[in-house]
Amino acid sequence: MIYPLLRRLLFLLDAESAHEFTLRQMERLQEIPLVMQALESSRAEGVSCELWGMTFRNRLGIAAGFDKDARLVRFLAAMGFGFVEVGTVTAGPQAGNPRPRLFRDPAARALINRLGFNSEGAVAVAARLRKLDGLPLFVNIGKNRDVPIENAVSNYEEAFRIVAPWSDGIILNVSSPNTPGLRDLQSPVQLRELLERMRTMRALTTFNRPGVHPILVKIAPDLDEPGLAALVAVCLDLADGIVATNTTLDHSGLTTRLGAGGVSGRPLFDRSTEILRRVRQLTGPAYPLVGVGGIFTASDARRKFDAGADLIQAYTGFVYQGPAFVKQIVNVRIQGRT
Repeated sequence: MIYPLLRRLLFLLDAESAHEFTLRQMERLQEIPLVMQALESSRAEGVSCELWGMTFRNRLGIAAGFDKDARLVRFLAAMGFGFVEVGTVTAGPQAGNPRPRLFRDPAARALINRLGFNSEGAVAVAARLRKLDGLPLFVNIGKNRDVPIENAVSNYEEAFRIVAPWSDGIILNVSSPNTPGLRDLQSPVQLRELLERMRTMRALTTFNRPGVHPILVKIAPDLDEPGLAALVAVCLDLADGIVATNTTLDHSGLTTRLGAGGVSGRPLFDRSTEILRRVRQLTGPAYPLVGVGGIFTASDARRKFDAGADLIQAYTGFVYQGPAFVKQIVNVRIQGRT
């Protein structure tokens, strides 16, 4: 009830300062047992499902980017998310791109970011992950900026080695528009090499959380049809699922010019949903898909499910709408699929 007022105050700050302030307050609140008990007692449970041998209490997750360094997993779980994706985490710590690098377009209900994988690094994140249990926890990993693209696979291997033992699954970010050359890893040859090496790493890893530990690929919404079909073919061979989609380089849906960066939120919805629909056509009905991009309402969530999503994720819609967003979305059911 108070979030609209709180959002108005937060929006007086620049977007990244507001985000950091919010994270600090959530971190403090999750250390207060009475606050956590109140959140957990009031959350909507939603409709549970099984995927990759895991039980999801509902199909809504928080997307990568909100909790980059695994600081808020317990708080987000208490709010009612059915799973959490932290990251993007890089093998070594890095500051990311210079500020300002995160912007709002409220009229378009959008965020624009050129953060560039600001990360405390895999070691710091793993130290937090090892203290967590409960709901499904995915870690999104990406390439350090100073690592040449020809050494990218080894860099992903290092991140995997450190964080994967404390996760339920790994999501490979090969689609951020803010790390030069990263999207080249979506090409069939490079993606195949990356996935083969990740599967080898999984086979050699001793995991501290039980399960099959799926490896998913997060794809761009800006792929053309041949590129998308080739990528999906590789994923069908070697990945355990696809996350569709990352942010877009198409700024045509914005109401103001805010410079380079990936667009999330409402302007992304139609394109990301169409990519999701096409991926489902290419994979058939059984392959696990996660739909993300521009979800603000229960109707949006239904459209993602209708397009083929098994699970959905949100970030920007949560930022704009607050805790009520979670309760609104978690009860949306998939028609015709369990």
